[in-house]
Amino acid sequence: MNKQRDFTEGNIWRDLIFFSWPIMLAQLLQVSYQFVDSLWIGNLLGANALGAVNVASVVIFTVLSFILGINNTTLTILSQQKGRGDEAGIARYINAFAVTLTALGLVVGIVGFLFAKTIIQLLGTPAAMVGEATVYLQINTVGILLLIGYNFISTVLRAVGDSKSPLRFIGLAVVLNIILDPLFISFFDLGVQGAAFATILSQGFSFIYGVYYVIKHQLIALKWPTLPAWSEVKLILNLGIPSGLQMAVISAGSAAIMSVVTAHGEAAVAGYSAAQRLDSIFMLPAHALGATVNSMAGQNIGVGKWERVKQIALYGVVYNTLIMVVIMFSLIFFAENGIRLFIQEQAAVQFGADYLFIVAFFYPFLGVNFILNGIVRAAGAMYQVLILNLLSFWALRYPLTYLFSKWLGEVGIGYGIGVSFVISSGLAFLYYRFGKWKNKRIFS
Repeated sequence: MNKQRDFTEGNIWRDLIFFSWPIMLAQLLQVSYQFVDSLWIGNLLGANALGAVNVASVVIFTVLSFILGINNTTLTILSQQKGRGDEAGIARYINAFAVTLTALGLVVGIVGFLFAKTIIQLLGTPAAMVGEATVYLQINTVGILLLIGYNFISTVLRAVGDSKSPLRFIGLAVVLNIILDPLFISFFDLGVQGAAFATILSQGFSFIYGVYYVIKHQLIALKWPTLPAWSEVKLILNLGIPSGLQMAVISAGSAAIMSVVTAHGEAAVAGYSAAQRLDSIFMLPAHALGATVNSMAGQNIGVGKWERVKQIALYGVVYNTLIMVVIMFSLIFFAENGIRLFIQEQAAVQFGADYLFIVAFFYPFLGVNFILNGIVRAAGAMYQVLILNLLSFWALRYPLTYLFSKWLGEVGIGYGIGVSFVISSGLAFLYYRFGKWKNKRIFS
């Protein structure tokens, strides 16, 4: 049963639409997973428990962002191999990725278990939350291999042109988490430990089912892992480390922006936090399209079909713009109602609604970044994309947000972020148009 798509031939528009929507839906499920988790913990265990879990989650997200950044390199390496028709190469690199990510997961598990309390205390966590935050971090780091595993299977399938099968795995994890959270937290009275166990078991069952499903339907060549060649590991690390650092740069940049927001008081923080929850949903199409063009362009780069790569970039930008314009107009009319889903305090609601109203006009520009960086990443130019992200967050977004907020007050936060979207999309276009990323060769 072959569900893989060959992007080197056929209608680009059709492939772009039909390959991207399962990725969008999968990412929406991933967001709902985290939302439901917080909902159960907050309602069943209270504010202190939710705070403890959020503190531990910051550590988990930071570590995962780096590891999953390396995992995302799978899209570039395997899609190029798929385009070249090198099935033996695909099998070798699946093995090399599996071994490399397993080694990283084991290191994180050991370090996380041994030093969890120290890490939690270094973050300045209130004493009343340290115990629960430590336990939650320990359980999640020990089980991090399961989370890496089910993300890895999904990424491999997308790299070879199958975006629908990963929906099954992520959907299973979400459903199991909805069921197991209250069962472990309340019925078995395990509290925060129960929430952690529910997360690990949900992801574990999803990973096991993913492996079973892939083998049963012969979607990719999964074999018992063997020691990979150093040349394979070296390529993975050479592309994966800057890819992982890109995620870390984004995470740190978001924290820096929050430091600007906190200077404007509690209402701004509450409103901005609510707006970010909606923002994470509105950005899903751009994220999904970035992954889509990465896979599509990678296959064509593998066989040197540069004209199709150019068309994929153009159609991706147009498709993204159409979606973002729809979101933009929706936010113009419904921003305040969206914010009220999370908070009711009028000052906070007003800030969040104003912020979304302003930023909405700049969403199409941010989407351009995801598309063009996805194309460049498909060629293997990871360090170049890392530099673009450093410029985007640290030379543009953070300074402009700070300056506009000083100039216009709290309303300037939205304008600063929006203007940074415009400039960074311009930089992404200039590098796409004039940069030497096309000269990058990861395979001879």
